[in-house]
Amino acid sequence: MADTVHLLAVFSDLEPAADAIDQLRALGLSDNDINTISGVPVTEAMLGRPAAWSNVPRIAFGGAILGMSAAAFLVFIAPHWYPYPIQVGTQAYVPGPPSFVLFFELTMLGMLLSTFLGVFLESYFPNYRPMNYVKEASDGKIAVFFTCPSESKDKFTKTMNALGAEKVEVAEVEQL
Repeated sequence: MADTVHLLAVFSDLEPAADAIDQLRALGLSDNDINTISGVPVTEAMLGRPAAWSNVPRIAFGGAILGMSAAAFLVFIAPHWYPYPIQVGTQAYVPGPPSFVLFFELTMLGMLLSTFLGVFLESYFPNYRPMNYVKEASDGKIAVFFTCPSESKDKFTKTMNALGAEKVEVAEVEQL
């Protein structure tokens, strides 16, 4: 869409906002052109939106693999670096129970640290660019922010008002 306008429709309840998103799709907008802003946690399924994909599980799995690799290094390779092997009683050179504890702890440590890093990176924190913010969202209202062709702005505005929008206006990006 070369000539577009950003509109913002504010709804007081969840059901009219979900109906508005369905109607926007019926009018030809894609899910990439529609965004919801809410002061309360609202899942994608409540609004009929596609599930958001995240890279955090992949990053966590990679951290678990790194932690397990570090444990394998400490259990199997590090004892062979000593010039003299240390034999403790009749235990095996690589004893099972302590090795299991080391594997578990380092795997979980790697997964925990990489999950924290993944969430930090996925949330784009800190964010210094202007974000879409609606003051009414802090009062429990739900805002639907969408991009439409400027020649059909009136059609989209009338449709949102018919679905129960408290206000529909041209949106401006505000700095938080």
